[in-house]
Amino acid sequence: MAERRTFVLVDGENIDATLGNSLLGRRPLPEERPRWERVTAYARELWDQPVTGLFFLNASNGQLPAAFVQALLAMDYRPVPLAGRSDEKVVDVGIQRTLDALLGREDDVLLVSHDADFADHLMRLADGSRRVGVLALREYASITYDTLGIEVHDLEDEVGAFNVPLPRVRIIALEDFDPERFLR
Repeated sequence: MAERRTFVLVDGENIDATLGNSLLGRRPLPEERPRWERVTAYARELWDQPVTGLFFLNASNGQLPAAFVQALLAMDYRPVPLAGRSDEKVVDVGIQRTLDALLGREDDVLLVSHDADFADHLMRLADGSRRVGVLALREYASITYDTLGIEVHDLEDEVGAFNVPLPRVRIIALEDFDPERFLR
């Protein structure tokens, strides 16, 4: 029998779009993008079991970002380059199909996305037989995830996925307030 593991499904398009459009207002610089190896390291420690990272890519233009794919492979991710028509959300559909396929397995799941398009799929997985969570910038994650009773982990604060502090404005619990962060 295979050892239970955690599958980390990365919606890279969504993370990049959230960083660029919602947070920074421009294309993220390399140092403002997540360090993907930290994401799988966090997942490994979180549930103390092996991790398989799947990174979904839109390859509908017929091109693969070769350097990025090589970097993913070096970090032990499995790139999932998908292609489809211009009106298809190939990354979303690929992740949804993968979440559906995981219903027949006993493995745990962490989704890296802010997108509510996966809520129904995650709800079906959150049947009590496995652990299910989302890794995102908390204030940008769909509020739908809060209603599912699944764990939501902050990519910056909990995962430590970034090399530089992001310019986020969010509510701070008084017990977590550190005035030194504002005095820099």
